[in-house]
Amino acid sequence: MKKILIKNAKVLDFEKGKEILRDVLIEGDTIVDVKESVLDENAEVLDIEGKYLFPGLIDAHAHFREPGEEYKEDIKSGSRAALHGGVTTVLAMPNTKPPLDSRAMIDFVIERAKEAGYAEVLPVGTITKGREGEELAEIGDMKEGGAVAFSDDGSWVRNSSVMRRALEYSIAFDTVIISHAEDSSLSHGIAHESVLSYEMGLEGYPAQQEEIAVFRDIKLAELTGGRLHIAHVSSSGSLKIIKDAKERGVNVTCEVTPNHLLLAQEEIDLFNPLYKVNPPVRSRNDRASLLNALKDGTIDIIATDHAPHNWYEKETDFNSAPFGMISLDFYFSLLYSELVSNNKLSLFDLVAAVTYKPAEIFKLKDRGRIAKGFLADLVVFDPRKEFVITEEFIRSKSKNTPFLGKKVKGSFVKVIKKGRVLDIEEI
Repeated sequence: MKKILIKNAKVLDFEKGKEILRDVLIEGDTIVDVKESVLDENAEVLDIEGKYLFPGLIDAHAHFREPGEEYKEDIKSGSRAALHGGVTTVLAMPNTKPPLDSRAMIDFVIERAKEAGYAEVLPVGTITKGREGEELAEIGDMKEGGAVAFSDDGSWVRNSSVMRRALEYSIAFDTVIISHAEDSSLSHGIAHESVLSYEMGLEGYPAQQEEIAVFRDIKLAELTGGRLHIAHVSSSGSLKIIKDAKERGVNVTCEVTPNHLLLAQEEIDLFNPLYKVNPPVRSRNDRASLLNALKDGTIDIIATDHAPHNWYEKETDFNSAPFGMISLDFYFSLLYSELVSNNKLSLFDLVAAVTYKPAEIFKLKDRGRIAKGFLADLVVFDPRKEFVITEEFIRSKSKNTPFLGKKVKGSFVKVIKKGRVLDIEEI
């Protein structure tokens, strides 16, 4: 098998909390040695001259729209955008048309991703048949076929009895139930409920709409001992509920999106549909709470919630536009530029939240770390390289992001995937 020797790599030692220089030897798709100095005459040498070497990023929440809405994104374009952004593993959400609610649909996603040959796509199956919230889908069969978690993402499982059984199944099948925590019976709002949203004439989406659902699902996880993960947490109130549950020993984890870490309602154009996401961009106070919760471990991981929409769907009034924005191509660099470079977040916290922590939550035991025996999914990051987020830069089919035109500091320059070294520009 082909050998690749990466020399002079800056690697993050999470146990000691410091940066170290290491050589990394790869054989085939496996890391076979990590030392201060490695010699192998039969290896192809890649000297990265002190640039960072990270494990390939793991995005635990993305929408690839296939099957059903391939004009927005498909598995090939989505997995290409992921790899272009340093993401080597993606969890694909099941709210497609039709949804991923059977073994056949799980098989379809896995095979389409293999054909594409970019990032590895791991499907998330639905909790309920048709995502209708009333009857459990075949969780065991889908898990056997390769589903790594289960969610009715886009909808909350309002029936408490069904959600209880799903959490019980998470124990039986050693899997994770992901909650889209949104009690939509409270409102059909489109913007964070505040004085500002009322002044703008936009129907409010109160934080309590999320917090009520988070509380209910945590109480069910506590009752059952099941494995619960809360998607796209957006409010300080939700964080208090989650932190309290963790302190009580409830088996719960959660994620935050780049949208909610970087944006605040007071600072955006509330009439611009590119900012319309679900849950909505909330207040400065919520944003500060989310960042602090990421630092103290209340929030476990960062996930993109990459949600592609065609240009004409977003070029309409705010009320009519669909929820969602994209970020797979650039989210790590954007977070590095906005948070790490400005000393608001450590590089260790950022990298942990997109590598080994999601690997641990979703039991991807062969990836997420630079260590002997792990999968050689690796990315080379140059913190000095700058680029501008343009439509030409983005590999996703859709370009619905308010960050177009933004200059970003810090870029991936190479990806090592399945024994191949790829230049970012060539992806």
